[in-house]
Amino acid sequence: MAKLSYHFEFPDGRTESLQVVPPEQGRADAELPPWTRLEFEQCSNCPLTREKSPRCPMAVRFVPLVQLFGKLHSYDDVLARVETEERTVSKRTTVQRVLRSLMGLLSASSDCPKVTFLKPMAHYHLPFSTSEETVFRVVSTYLLAEYFRKKHGEAADRGLEGLKESYRQLQQVNVAMARRMNAVRLEDCDGAINALALLDIFAQSLPDSIDRDLEELQPAFEKLLKVDAG
Repeated sequence: MAKLSYHFEFPDGRTESLQVVPPEQGRADAELPPWTRLEFEQCSNCPLTREKSPRCPMAVRFVPLVQLFGKLHSYDDVLARVETEERTVSKRTTVQRVLRSLMGLLSASSDCPKVTFLKPMAHYHLPFSTSEETVFRVVSTYLLAEYFRKKHGEAADRGLEGLKESYRQLQQVNVAMARRMNAVRLEDCDGAINALALLDIFAQSLPDSIDRDLEELQPAFEKLLKVDAG
């Protein structure tokens, strides 16, 4: 995952920045708050053990985010600018919408085993993507991964059942992460909690709605689907 930076400009003129770095370049264990411990509101489907992973990988990724937005409200206005080596993307929106984009990136780039299927999307991060764009990217990423699996002689999913199951697992992770944040009484960080709720709504809806959502994307492929009459 390449480094990228989120820059924020608030209505009162204050500016903040957050650089997203690979997990291995994060903080030392001694600098992390207690709520990042693995056993603190641990996910019901978590395969990790305290002996091998004393800290929740996803919670660790959220630490700088919580510190940055701990005094903001979800409805606060913000001008966000995302800089990568290739491009700069900017958008004026609300705190919770920026956090939704940033939390999606931080969670997908964490070492949580339940988000491994999202890592390619983190590598090719698209800030502020719409629900339609996200469905397009999620499904495309999953099918490309299955292509590579088959190419390497591994069993591949002929449909999208594996993707649907991955999102069902992710629902449990999102619920536990919301409990974790609520449990440490981050009353002033409603933006982060609301952003996580938005991510969870998407995770909940995708397994049941993915076939319908793909039907809505089909018009973009009409030219590819038409058989040459000649």
